[in-house]
Amino acid sequence: MAIATTNPATGETLQEFDELTDAELDARLQRAADTFRSYRRTTFAERAGWLRRAADILDEDAERLGRIATTEMGKTLASAKAEVAKCAKGCRYYADHAEEILADVAHHPAGADGAQVFTRYEPIGPVLAVMPWNFPYWQVFRFAAPALMTGNVGLLKHASNVPQCALAIEDVLRRAGFPEGAFQTLLVSSGKVAGILSDDRVRGATLTGSEPAGRQVGAKAGEHIKPSVLELGGSDAFIVMPSADQEAALEAAVSSRLLNNGQSCINAKRFIVHESVADEFERGMARRFEALKLGDPTAADTDLGPLVNADAVQTIDQQVRDSVSAGARLVTGGKPLGGAGYYYPATLLADVPEGSPAHREELFGPVATLWRARDVDDAIRIANDSPFALGGSAWTTDPDEQRRFVTEVETGMIYINKFTESTPEVPFGGAKNSGYGRELAQFGPLAFVNAKTVWIAAPTPTGGAVE
Repeated sequence: MAIATTNPATGETLQEFDELTDAELDARLQRAADTFRSYRRTTFAERAGWLRRAADILDEDAERLGRIATTEMGKTLASAKAEVAKCAKGCRYYADHAEEILADVAHHPAGADGAQVFTRYEPIGPVLAVMPWNFPYWQVFRFAAPALMTGNVGLLKHASNVPQCALAIEDVLRRAGFPEGAFQTLLVSSGKVAGILSDDRVRGATLTGSEPAGRQVGAKAGEHIKPSVLELGGSDAFIVMPSADQEAALEAAVSSRLLNNGQSCINAKRFIVHESVADEFERGMARRFEALKLGDPTAADTDLGPLVNADAVQTIDQQVRDSVSAGARLVTGGKPLGGAGYYYPATLLADVPEGSPAHREELFGPVATLWRARDVDDAIRIANDSPFALGGSAWTTDPDEQRRFVTEVETGMIYINKFTESTPEVPFGGAKNSGYGRELAQFGPLAFVNAKTVWIAAPTPTGGAVE
């Protein structure tokens, strides 16, 4: 894929970028290694000051940065500006809390005899972040903010369709005062990732993206004995039981499924509804989907913008058509709009048969599937019948049902009477084919550290009589 800005609303390529030459890439890796040697010795107070300034710049530039994201990947301008604000929040959170998270941890082993024994968390060096286009700022800052506070330096290989977002992030951090080389954007193709990961100057990797990409990065990191964090796809369950506030559940269902034009790993995708309320839920969801305004993502009254590119439209359309051919019922939507831009309507499928694409694959676009469950056991069975296990939510006021969903749904995150979200204060990550490791909260700074055990023996007493 060319490194270029192509507006999803029009299909027009606005700007192309040259890939770094091998010599330029090598120079950047060396700059990262050289910078790390001095940057790791900066104080928490210095790093926090730079990160707070980055937050201020994000707030000041929210309109401009938001428009860049909307132009490059198609999310509505309102959601793009909200994403920039979220990045500022993340920066401030880690500026305030990283020192506490990374404080030495004292131990008191038996027989220590007055020794000082503790764990010290130390940075490991340059870390490569391979990031996706769907949240072009937040995905990066939720890595960069804790990593920079830890004393690591960052190397960003962003998606090839959001180069201006990638360069803007580096610019924000440089303007905030971080040393040259503390965070660098690498405009390179995905074919260069394996070589970068193999380089001894790079000490770890984090990837947010598809399952195939995660397998490749995880395997390469493992080959070179480097830590990695993988946040991969999701097909989140959204369970609705009869005791739930049905109107609130419906509103949340539509919001969660169509967040980011339906292109989010933690979108609710599989709506598992108790059979006693499923018909009304289906009708309510279809009405809300059909009332949405699909169009220009920069317009204030647009509800749903375009998908990221023509391939995304083709993929989701093929998945829908193949599922319907296999026996799924098309409730509403299901046909690309055609014309300029990459638009696909909010679509609802029901009665999805086993073996169809909508049964096992992630639907990365505004397509919801509705499943009917006989009881709690059946709802849990359907929820767990997926290779993915990123997040999920359950809507019920019954305490026993809440306990069972919390305990038995296989997922990295479960929310009750609230849809899944990503926020700096709470750990984020999945299980099964949705990846491993955690981001955010205390896990962000601790993802790429050397947890060094230190044992300082007590001084040996001297002098005195010897018996």
